[in-house]
Amino acid sequence: MSDDELARFLVEESTVTCATLGANGRPHLMPLWYVPERHDMIAWTFAKSQKARNLERDPHATLQVEAGEEYGELRGAMLECDVELERDVEAVARLGLELMHRYSDGASPADLEAGVRAQAPKRVGMRFTPTRIVSWDHRKLGDSY
Repeated sequence: MSDDELARFLVEESTVTCATLGANGRPHLMPLWYVPERHDMIAWTFAKSQKARNLERDPHATLQVEAGEEYGELRGAMLECDVELERDVEAVARLGLELMHRYSDGASPADLEAGVRAQAPKRVGMRFTPTRIVSWDHRKLGDSY
């Protein structure tokens, strides 16, 4: 995918699979909602979650966003990322509001803010900054595969 195609794809899709490394060296895979900021992605998680503990130990993750059902429709992106954790409650709340605005359908801003502010003290924000991106779009292959 071109940079513009990748940016559009990340906006159009809604779930990313986040892979971190557990203390035993095995990948820990979990789905996340995210907000794309060009190629960076922001998300939040519970501070006591396994992924947060893994990222505290090793601030690297691989993200994958994918779409399509049939082989000729498959498309996606894998982003190898450095990860910055955010613990400041106000910054986490701002990030949470961005997420909820993206994923809420018709909820009132006051309700969103109240819910996010109640959750923010229990969460950490995550900024995923890609160091390597691999993308694919089988729709461009035509019948040549």
